[in-house]
Amino acid sequence: MEVLVTGGGGFIGRYIAEQLIARGDTVSIFARGDYPELKKIGIRSIRGDLTDSEAIRQACAGMDIVYHIAAKPGVWGSWESFYQPNVIGTENMIAACRSQKVPKLIFTSSPSVVFGNRSHEGVDESVPYPKKYENFYSHTKAIAEQKIIQANDANLLTVSLRPHLVIGPRDPHLIPRLIQRAISGKLIQVGNGENRIDLTYVEDAARAHLLAADSLRPGSPTAGSVYFISQGEPVNLWEWIQELLNKLGLPPIKRKISLSAARMIGASMEFGYGLFRIKGEPRMTRFLACELAMSHYYDISRAKQDFGFEPRFSMKEAVDKLLASLELKM
Repeated sequence: MEVLVTGGGGFIGRYIAEQLIARGDTVSIFARGDYPELKKIGIRSIRGDLTDSEAIRQACAGMDIVYHIAAKPGVWGSWESFYQPNVIGTENMIAACRSQKVPKLIFTSSPSVVFGNRSHEGVDESVPYPKKYENFYSHTKAIAEQKIIQANDANLLTVSLRPHLVIGPRDPHLIPRLIQRAISGKLIQVGNGENRIDLTYVEDAARAHLLAADSLRPGSPTAGSVYFISQGEPVNLWEWIQELLNKLGLPPIKRKISLSAARMIGASMEFGYGLFRIKGEPRMTRFLACELAMSHYYDISRAKQDFGFEPRFSMKEAVDKLLASLELKM
């Protein structure tokens, strides 16, 4: 197979590219940066931006499959800064696939597209999109996901995957930020500490993409569908964080704050950052407060049924691998 992975130099994208090359596919990545370490294992690097429709069109030439992983993540920023790469970039990718007659397009979405500041406890893909969003990332990814679903037809088979809170070696976002806040003494428990969440080990998240792509064919249940992906072992968020900190020899969490208080602080920070155009992200937002205090874990039985996804790693194995990679850096 000739395969293109957008965002192939990023966290999930790199694992997908590596798994593809390991099984014998010819892999190219489309990214803004250059990745010499990927070139060493036979992966071709194409530099470009998602908003450049012609660059994407050229990158898709001759491809059998496109994995569209690249996006702008985050809890803060302008609408346009998220809309351009996440929505316009996805529109460009769909158009490029059609123009170049690429038969399969696999999209990386997020469970946050359906998280409307209400606890999700074992819900499946029938849960609707919320009427209102407090986070531009979630909103723009929801728009992009719907465009992917609507694009599915006999000429372009599409599927959307929603891996939840991906962890593992080379994670540049979630766990490093958590550790940094713990070291600086700024990590505060939000809520009563009883909320449960899903996590996804990165190797399993990547493999789910390959399985979904392999199952895409006319008339298959995968075509035009969305799927939650995780290890299928929900954990108590704050107990899990505390255990992780203990194993790393980091200070325990000593302070707590209610969800309502955290949302008030988040709203104030959002207002101040917006008014004074402060660079960077606020330490708290309304959306983040809800993510930290509410339960959000999902039923992955549909992915198991439709394309045979089964996590290869238990949560304990995933955490052990994560810890081993972190201890090498600390």
